[in-house]
Amino acid sequence: MPITTTANTPTAAEVLASLPWRWNTQGAIFLIGGLGFMFDAWDVALNGFLIPLLSDYWDLSVGQAAWIATANLIGMALGAFVWGGIADVVGRKKAFTLTLLVFSIFTVAGAFSPDYAWFIVFRFLAGFGLGGCIPVDYALVGEFTPSRHRGRVLTAMDGWWPIGASLCAFVSAWLLGVGDWRLIMLVMIVPALLTVAVRFGIPESPLYLASVGRYAEADAVIAKLVKRTGAEVESWTHDVPRSTAAEEPLAKSSKETVTSAGPHPTVSAQLRAASGQLVQLWQHSAKTTLVSWTLFVSVLLVYYAALTWLPGILKKQGMGDQAAFLVTGSMTTVGILGVVISALVVERFGRKWVLGVSALLSGILLVGVAVFIEASGADLSWAARVSIIAFGLVVQIAIPTLYTYVSELYPTRLRGSGFGWASAASRVATGIAPLVFGAFMWPVLGLTLTFVLTGLLVIVAVAMMALLTRETAGEKLV
Repeated sequence: MPITTTANTPTAAEVLASLPWRWNTQGAIFLIGGLGFMFDAWDVALNGFLIPLLSDYWDLSVGQAAWIATANLIGMALGAFVWGGIADVVGRKKAFTLTLLVFSIFTVAGAFSPDYAWFIVFRFLAGFGLGGCIPVDYALVGEFTPSRHRGRVLTAMDGWWPIGASLCAFVSAWLLGVGDWRLIMLVMIVPALLTVAVRFGIPESPLYLASVGRYAEADAVIAKLVKRTGAEVESWTHDVPRSTAAEEPLAKSSKETVTSAGPHPTVSAQLRAASGQLVQLWQHSAKTTLVSWTLFVSVLLVYYAALTWLPGILKKQGMGDQAAFLVTGSMTTVGILGVVISALVVERFGRKWVLGVSALLSGILLVGVAVFIEASGADLSWAARVSIIAFGLVVQIAIPTLYTYVSELYPTRLRGSGFGWASAASRVATGIAPLVFGAFMWPVLGLTLTFVLTGLLVIVAVAMMALLTRETAGEKLV
């Protein structure tokens, strides 16, 4: 494929942005990436179902049980920090494969834990792999998706989340009839098999390859994409990334890390590259990074508060394990419709409007969930059930829009680490939250006031987004 540099020659990014959508090409990448995301959701949702089960099995206090979620989410925070930077150094494909293996292996290992301490260690390590899956997955899928479809595709990616969370609820409820908590963890051996599909079904991102100077490999991938999609493109050129004066030493350091480490950089080299990327994120745009982190923390805190504690809250109301799991499953299942709605409206109304309205409404509905649950007994009132379902619908309009928006705010060379660090910030907050929630806020302040305080964070984040960051609908990735 001849690569020319005439004035009318499109760039590689423009070629990728304008390719026709084909289900056997970009669609296959969406499906494989989506399955990884589905198992990610499954494992996160598992925390909420393990809390009441292990509280009985090991006779745990509320504060001790909170470590089940905290260990996993803190591991996810570290994973998001490390893997986002690794993906910008070793590539999207390799990083995605490794995250799948790590969280699958250690989740299964948790099923054989001899005691509670070992269980917490394994949940932390599973979370470490899990934390990298989402940012790497979104960077990979987004960089293959044509610009006119990108908003809908990245939003639709989150449709895999309620599918995974719902399957976790319903499969766990079914397995409790034939086994115990160890059995529901053994299911997570399946994601390890997905690495075969990643190996043979997904090429490396050509935008990533070009961003690190591997132009020949990028051209080979683009040529295959052009052929498979039937696009009429004969040549293209590359935008050579230009670092600002302040960023040049860090960019140079990152490139030297790749060169010196060869095809398998050391862990220390990967960590240095990741920390260098953090500095670059704030130098690139402090406002963008601040808003991204604030949005992730507030919106995901609202969601994880419900997902992690709803089974335990319902059990405390007097419901049985299986009944509590099924009610939580109804909340996550309706989220599939929320993702569909998000995909339909995100291009028409823009990322900021859809995210702002849905995030605020989800915070209000979570307060309603608390009010109606506290007024109910073991037999939940219709108002409590409706509020739970409505929350599950609206919050899943907000989350995929959030992921799409933040992934588009950064350029290619910072996209994995930008999303990863924002995700890491949310993991730290949501990791600490179960301890604060279980040991202080819920027993002292009550469920309703606790969720009111959580909703106030959403208001602050949406206001900051409205004032400080741009709309990204229709932009091409650079």
